[in-house]
Amino acid sequence: MDLTERQKKILKALIEEYIETAEPVGSETLEKKYSLGVSPATVRNELVVLTKRKYLRQPHTSAGRVPSALGFRFYIDELMEEKELSVGEEVGAKEAIWDYRFEFDRLMHEVTRALAAQTRVLAVASTEDGDIYSSGYANILDIPEFFDIDVTRSVLNLLDEVKEFQSLVARSLGEDPIHILLGEELGERFLEPCGFVFTHFETKPNKKGTLGVIGPSRLNYSRVIPTVRYFGDLIKQTTKDW
Repeated sequence: MDLTERQKKILKALIEEYIETAEPVGSETLEKKYSLGVSPATVRNELVVLTKRKYLRQPHTSAGRVPSALGFRFYIDELMEEKELSVGEEVGAKEAIWDYRFEFDRLMHEVTRALAAQTRVLAVASTEDGDIYSSGYANILDIPEFFDIDVTRSVLNLLDEVKEFQSLVARSLGEDPIHILLGEELGERFLEPCGFVFTHFETKPNKKGTLGVIGPSRLNYSRVIPTVRYFGDLIKQTTKDW
């Protein structure tokens, strides 16, 4: 059964509040901050329905709710509005990597550094040859989900194991240029608080790989998705004259 327009509006508000605060969201917060046009009792009832239908979860220690992987998926596919990169962000990205467009190894170091700076999470690239490039470790240490040492250790271990990382990337199939894995889709308990947005790239004559970001499952997808897409396209553009 499809969600009603009212349920979609409440779900969108809750997810965007959670992305901003990293805290379970209660009906009181939604009533005060968002113009939902319904009574407090109706909001509470709809949250119960959304929880029963697995779009939301209710942590045992909180009266508030958080989005599930299913909820985030629905938000990304149906509710989210992508935010375009500004001209300044596009120019800054090109300037950061342009001088290294003929040196693949240095190029990938600079791409991940610039991507991490723009998304404020951990940027990672891998090649079919088994090389991994990453930047932005300090970014994730400021994010509440990574205060849990087991979560942080699992992410760092993933980047140390090339085959494991490539196996993770291989789980996402399809023609869409952007791939997203989050929560239980990442296949390990301590990675469940995380989200991974990535794209594939190809350079002439024969370099292929993956570029993306790893952060909390509550990534700011409306900005992260177009940013990852742009950097993937930028690799192709800057290497077209090889």
